[in-house]
Amino acid sequence: MRGNNTVETIMGAIVVAVAAAFLYFAYTTTSSGSYGGYELTAKMPRVDGLATGTDVRLSGIKIGAIRDMTLDPSTYLVTLHLSIRDDIKIPVDSSLMVTSSGLLGGSYLSITPGGDDKMLPPGGAITNVQGAVDLMGLVGRFIGGGNNGGQSGGQPKPSVPDAHP
Repeated sequence: MRGNNTVETIMGAIVVAVAAAFLYFAYTTTSSGSYGGYELTAKMPRVDGLATGTDVRLSGIKIGAIRDMTLDPSTYLVTLHLSIRDDIKIPVDSSLMVTSSGLLGGSYLSITPGGDDKMLPPGGAITNVQGAVDLMGLVGRFIGGGNNGGQSGGQPKPSVPDAHP
């Protein structure tokens, strides 16, 4: 009976060690805990699908993450606080938009670099922004025929003149 408990204890310790190794690997490869780098801000009207920790990508490569999001109660704009890697410099005329990884994929922020020689300083703001697109609203408008009362084709029904004078 005593030998059986020892085997179970060893197997439990192995399972715990493998789980700890997996968590360490996941933590270090996804850089979940690292918000190193410098901060940029951006104000957007819609941030559907975004959350703290969401990727910030440039040319499809992760260069940072969303550190925090706050809502301005007077303008109803969301202020995004972005953490960008120190080795990546962003031109001042760059644009930022919410993008999706395919039709069913998650959302992320995509930076399109501008052509200006001047770079955004730490604490700077990206002003050329495009918020999230309401995909379900677009699908609903497509299925319902848009804003023309459910008629397909977008053309109004022709009126038929009265045959009786």
